[in-house]
Amino acid sequence: MKKTAIIFPGQGSQYIGMGKEFVETDSESAALMEMAEQISGFFLRKLCLDGPMSDLTRVLHLQPALTVINLICLQQLRNTLPDFKPSYVGGHSLGEYSALHAAGVLSAEDTMALVTKRGEFMEREGAANPGGMRAILGLTIEEVDTLLSGYQGGGTVVVANHNAEKQVIISGDDAGLDGLAELCREEGGKVIPLKVSVANHSPLVAGAVDDFAAFMDTITFNKPATSLLFNATASLEQDPVAIRSIMARQIASRVRWYESINSMVADGVELFVELGPNNVLTGMMKKILPRKSLIQCMQADNPESMEKVVAAIQE
Repeated sequence: MKKTAIIFPGQGSQYIGMGKEFVETDSESAALMEMAEQISGFFLRKLCLDGPMSDLTRVLHLQPALTVINLICLQQLRNTLPDFKPSYVGGHSLGEYSALHAAGVLSAEDTMALVTKRGEFMEREGAANPGGMRAILGLTIEEVDTLLSGYQGGGTVVVANHNAEKQVIISGDDAGLDGLAELCREEGGKVIPLKVSVANHSPLVAGAVDDFAAFMDTITFNKPATSLLFNATASLEQDPVAIRSIMARQIASRVRWYESINSMVADGVELFVELGPNNVLTGMMKKILPRKSLIQCMQADNPESMEKVVAAIQE
């Protein structure tokens, strides 16, 4: 089998109809969806399959909805390849909770409980501290950090995600975003507003950290059975107590995705498989890997694409 990393998407990958073919044709997928509905208290099946998008994209609903689809896709892969063990698992922002489950750190039930509570706290903070996020294309993280360190304008703004060499996401309130975005444009960067209503991974949601940490204390964390590079540190961690702390901070910390992917590449990963809705992370990989790289990148969220992934892993 190929040396494989399984990666899970986060907010922004959702679409109406996600998971439909699995949930409507597979009893285990339907059972996982039912469990997620019971724990979250939301009609996730209807939200995922029928929307409306305005309800699905609410932070409160989206976090458990997207996560259960990720878990269903993982379940499908495991059912098809019961002896397969990836070399790495990872998840982008919200997707990191799916990765924790895949690594054996969290049960499926506890994963759903955590993302439900995370969504609740983040929606609360978003309402209290309005903000948003913008993508900066064409500038390196060093260039954006330099602009940020010299920024003397108003508002709050930080780097939220380092997704690719020249794809950086900034997060904050309107004044801070406008100010830093103008500096980025002056240096040749392209600025794209993101369709989010919460300033994720910024001080504006930091009020959720202590409450979320307290809730985490009620959840059992195990040592990872598979290597997992954490968003906030871009490094491995085995201690469940340290993992709790990292995941509580993750809400307001920078997502170091580019570093994490490069570490996996350096360790010889030959195939990256994105399990979950859409192909946002797979598209991002094209910006991370060298143009002529032989590393394969695939995505699966339906039976047809899962079949192709299974074949690729088995090559």
